[in-house]
This record gives sequence, C-alpha cells and structure tokens, in this order.
Amino acid sequence: MLVQEQSLPEKSTNGSKSSNPKLRTLAPLHPNRLKPAKNLDFSTWVSENWYRIVAILLLVVTVAALFFLRNVGESAALLCFQSRAQQIVSVEYPKIDWKSIERIKDQVTPYGDFRSERWIVVSVSDYPSDLLRGMVKIKGWQVLAIGNSRTPADWKLKGAIYLSLETQGKLGFRVLEYLPYDSYIRKSVGYLFAIQHGAMKIFDADDRGDVIDGDLGKHFDVELVGEQARQEILLQYSHENVNRTVVNPYIHFGQRSVWPRGLPLENVGEVSHEEYYTEIYGGKQFIQQGISNGLPDVDSVFYFTRKSELEAFDIRFDERAPKVALPQGVMVPVNSFNTLYHSSAFWALMLPVSVSSMASDVLRGYWGQRLLWEIGGHVVVYPPTVYRRDRIESYPFSEEKDLHVNVGRLIKFLVSWRSTKNRLFEKILELSYVMAEERFWTENDVKFTAAWLQDLLAVGYQQPRLMSLEFDRPRAAIGHGDRKHFVPQKLPSMHLGVEETGTVNYEIGNLIRWRKYFGNVVLIMFCSGPVERTALEWRLLYGRIFKTVIILSEEKNDDLAVDQGQLDYIYKQLPKIFNRYTSAEGFLFLQDNTVLNYWNLLQADKTKLWITDKVPKSWTTVSVKSSRDWYGKQAGMVTKVVGTMPVHFQVSFKETSKNKLDLVVCSSEVFYVPRRFIDDFAEVVALIGDMEMHYKVAIPMSFLALDSPKNFDPVLSTMVYEETSTPKNSSTLYSVQVPAVHSWSVSSELEFIKLVRVMAAGDPLLMELV
Repeated sequence: MLVQEQSLPEKSTNGSKSSNPKLRTLAPLHPNRLKPAKNLDFSTWVSENWYRIVAILLLVVTVAALFFLRNVGESAALLCFQSRAQQIVSVEYPKIDWKSIERIKDQVTPYGDFRSERWIVVSVSDYPSDLLRGMVKIKGWQVLAIGNSRTPADWKLKGAIYLSLETQGKLGFRVLEYLPYDSYIRKSVGYLFAIQHGAMKIFDADDRGDVIDGDLGKHFDVELVGEQARQEILLQYSHENVNRTVVNPYIHFGQRSVWPRGLPLENVGEVSHEEYYTEIYGGKQFIQQGISNGLPDVDSVFYFTRKSELEAFDIRFDERAPKVALPQGVMVPVNSFNTLYHSSAFWALMLPVSVSSMASDVLRGYWGQRLLWEIGGHVVVYPPTVYRRDRIESYPFSEEKDLHVNVGRLIKFLVSWRSTKNRLFEKILELSYVMAEERFWTENDVKFTAAWLQDLLAVGYQQPRLMSLEFDRPRAAIGHGDRKHFVPQKLPSMHLGVEETGTVNYEIGNLIRWRKYFGNVVLIMFCSGPVERTALEWRLLYGRIFKTVIILSEEKNDDLAVDQGQLDYIYKQLPKIFNRYTSAEGFLFLQDNTVLNYWNLLQADKTKLWITDKVPKSWTTVSVKSSRDWYGKQAGMVTKVVGTMPVHFQVSFKETSKNKLDLVVCSSEVFYVPRRFIDDFAEVVALIGDMEMHYKVAIPMSFLALDSPKNFDPVLSTMVYEETSTPKNSSTLYSVQVPAVHSWSVSSELEFIKLVRVMAAGDPLLMELV
C-alpha cells in the first residue's frame, strides 16, 4: 500500500525536471564525464559547480517534501483540523419551508378520534403509584402517561392513556429522532399528542405530586376567557429596579430561607421581601407555576446542606398568599412537574435534549419566559397546588452543573436578547440558534427546535401573534397610589430538626445590611486548593454577600466556571475582570487561605484602597544588598517601572519609598481597589508589561503609586495573621471580632463545614448551610 502511494511523487519528480530549463544541461555532461579534472581542489570544484549543487539539493528537498506530505501530512493535517474544529464550533441555521409542512394525524393508537381540552402529562418509569391513581380521578382532566426504556412492558392504568416507547416511535413526529430513551424528556411526545387531540390546557406534572383537594381548578386559573374566567387583578413584582432580573418566589409565600432549583446561587442571599408590588389585569398568565408543599422544587445544594441524611423535608408555604405575576424583564425558575400551560404558550413546552435532565426544564422555563414577552404573556406563581413527598433519595449534583455554571449568565443574556423576526416561530428558532452559539446548549437543540416547531404546525397548532415588548418602552414612575403592599408570613423552616425562632428577624436584617453594603462589590478569589471540591462552596458562602464571586485557579474548569490564573502574576489579569463589571463600586481580592469576616468590614470606606500595610507580618520592607538575588532583581524592575510612570504616580510612590535600596513586599492575600482607582491600576499594570514582577512586589508598588498610605483605609489592620507553611485551621486562631483571618485552608467539604461553623458566630444564618 505504501509502495503504491510512493509512486506518485516520481511523477512529480519527472515533471519537475521537464519544467526546469537548467536541468536540461545535465545531458551533455555524460559523454565527457571521464575527462581528467582541471583541478582536484574541492573548494574550486564547488565554486565551479555551485549552481548545479543548488539545483540538485532543491530537487531532493522537493521530492522529500512531497513524500512526507503524502504519507504523514494527511494524518497530521486531519488531526490539526479536527482540533481546530473543536475550538471553533459553527452552528448551522436550520432552513424550514413553513408552507410545505403536512398534517400529521393519529392513525396508530385507538384514540385517533378522541378529543379533550384538558390534559395532564406525566412521565412514568415504574408501575402506577397511588398518587397517579388519584390524579386519574381529577374530574375533567385526561391523564397521558409517557413511557421510556425503564417503564415496565405491561404498564397500564384504567382511565389513563399510555404511550409506550414502541407506540411513540410510530406517531411520525420529527422530534423522536432527538429524544433520549430513558428520560422524562420524552414528555415532548406527550405534549404533541395532547395538542393533536384537542388540548387547550396542559398540566405538566410528575407521578409523585398529590394535587391538593384533588382539584386543579381550585388553585390555577384554568379558564382565562369566557364566563368561567375569574377576571382578577393580579399582584406583580415591581419593575422599578432595572438591574433585577430574577426573583425567589418562595419568599413571597413565606419561606425566605428556601430557594428553588434554577435560582442562581449568587441570588440565594437575597432574602428580603418586596417593599411593594404593582398590579396588572389577569387573562394573559399563559404559564402558571405552582408551589409544592412537602418537598418543593429545590436543588442539590439546598437538599444536601439543609438536612440530615435520614430526615425527610416537609416544608410548608403560605396557602393564603396571593398569586404573583412577573413583569417583563424579571424571571423566575419554572419546572416540569407542577406547571399549567395554556394554548398560547404550548410552544414553550419543548424540553431541551442536549443538557442534563435536571437542567432541561429550568432552561426551558427561562427560554420560554423570554419568548412569552414577545406575545404579551406572563408567568404567574401560585400558592401551594400539590404536595410532594420526600423519598430521601440522592440528588445528583453532576446533573445540575448546567444550572449552577450557566443559569446566571443565561438570564442576563435572555433579558438583553432582541430579535427583528416578524413571526413568533422564527424568533423561537433564532433564539435557540443564538443560545447554541453562546454554548447554553448544543446544535442538537437547534435541530430539535426546528423539528418541534414543524411538529406543532403538523398537529394543527396556530402560532400566536407578536406584540411589542413593554420593557423596551419608557416606563412611568410608580407613584404611591400605584404601590400595593403585601407582607409575607415568616413561616418556620425545619432544618436539621431545629425550628427558626424570632432571632431570625435580627439575623435576616444583618444579612440584608451586609448585602446592601457589598451588593455592588465584585469578589475575586484565587483558589490554590482543589476547585472541584470547594468552588461551589465558596460561591455559596460569599455569593450571599457580594455582587458576584469570580474564582481563579491554576487550572481552568469550565464546568464550575473557574477561570485560569497564575497567582505569581495575578495582578495582570485583574484589569480584564474590571472591564467586565463596569458598574461595580469596587473589587475585593481574596486568596482561599484567608477567611473574610465581612460583617466587620461595614465601617470601611469603599472609595479608598484597602490593603494590609499596617499588618507587620504581611507588609515588610526588605533592604536590597545585591542586584543578583531575587529581591535585587525585583527591586531593579520596580526602579525601571517607576522611572516610566507619569509624574503623579512617581511623586506618590517616592513619597513613601525614599530609599532606592528598600523593596516593599506584601503578601497581598486580601486587598480592595475602588472604582475611582481602576483606570490608574490598569495603567500601572500596563507599565509593568511583560516583566516578571512578582505579585507580592507589584501589588504594593501599584498601591503606593496610586495613593499615599496615609489615605489607605485601615480596616484590615486588625486582622489575625499567622505565618505558617501548614494552616492550623484552629478555633484558637480564628476570631469573630477581626476583619480577616490568615492562614486557613479549605480543601474539602469537611473543612468547609468546619469553617462555616466557626464563622457562624458572626453570621448565625451560616448554620443553615451545614
């Protein structure tokens, strides 16, 4: 095989000879090749035949190159292109001929002529439960059970329509090509089947939810128009805060310390109730999200940090609290087991297939809410509608990684997204396409969206008309007469068998005060320990307080949203982070070997620089004796940078560092840069350029250039600072009275729990995390 392939370069060799006129002169040389040489000196021979040598060498190189590219280049190039293709993912935009979609009729099941306006769609993996049998008895609703590869072959339930995996495959829907075999996501087939058979309302449920009082109409607004419609005026969250994009609805219903699955972890600490609401007319609450008593829809972080191993949750919400609507621009987590969809929002039932199952319905909910605004619809959250029993089973955190990593970014993206398309389905397809480009899901979901939309039209669905976006128009100020007040109950929460008491009011007040103070400050944290064990814990701890928590580490981890950084030169990365948060008041840097007691930082001035310049073990001055050792080389770089600084930086720096032989070194475990110094800090970093100036030298040099130490805020001067190669992690080292404690190591969940327990002396609500 290789010999045959090598025959090709020989043609190239002949071709090369015939195309080179110089090579034709070689032929006459052969008759005279036996003549005596004029001179046997090698250098003379080379000079006389130099052009011939060059021509032959070029010929040899050409043949070798062709041979190499032929036999090796193909595989190497293939690997190269494959690697490049993985880095640059191009998503193909689906082409759909909307006018040529043929109608799909049910000619497979015995229910071809059956019609019902109200459907309950559930996924079943086991034999019918008692709760599902109770659901079948709800008057006026048809239960549709969707099987998967784990469903028993002989599954049946009187009063329910069951679609087995085999039956689903014969229905002719395009979406079947993309659905997994063993997941509840196959409910997408059920939605289409229900619409095909006359559905106008679909209750998206699971088989372990017990509808309270066995009456969906008692809790939801099943009818939005006509005589049976309630025509109520609804409370609505205020839209006055344009920076708020997501809310925790559990607070409104009396549980301020519980959060729903899909709420960004950085928003968990927002526990205050609404100062006031506004009102809107009902009739367009096309997606109605119910609250679940017992085990509400919570994520694995809540499930594992708020209970003992054998304890079952039985959380109750205020059933008398009024339902509440979401204005355009504000979102809420929506799930797939307690939600009522009206026909105007049936398109929003599509469950993504390229993300984890625990993230699919939440991403669907946010995606659907954004598109719901395009038709003037609302999501409304309702008081408890079902009771779900806690089976005390594992909540796989790995299945939720798409949530914790991406959901905050997704919400911001969706709120800012705009489309110029003229029809709803075209907007839906465009948004799915852009979300694939932004890596929220993959190209598979773009294709799935195209199949879903075509199937909707094929079963007779009529897409709603578009309306103009309200939050793109100037909104009138909310006057006192338009403000509606409702103060939620503060129901007791059971965590580890301990009920909350009245002291929670004081503790919640402190948390609100800390959040208000630091709510626009970005925390930048460098983790030297294993981020796969600590990243989410740090975000849970500090995300309650700060605007956002950015985690850097030596190794990048996309799944945990951890960026790569090199601690020795970490200051060079900071200006890029500063530029990402242009509205932030300031940036607080913290290493994971230092504990931040944020409750002792409220007296600090957020317009000044903070650093440990008054902590002797952290901030030191070294007398440089040699230019060859490490200190001497660092001092040389400082002198060079200072010499290029603008005059105001030089004056400030030299005011403190008058002796050129002295080098200021700071361990820089914690420091703060306010907004007014951001540009100056970036300018100093730019002057350092490619120099390998260590951060322990670059940070203090930058601070001294930016301002005089007498103007630094002394808030960190009382921190506990112990120099040790092995952190003690001892309660004797920790003090609740100081702003920070060094050094403390957290490299596992157990060490994090130990830290939280000692910090709870300053923030008692932290005990709810363990």
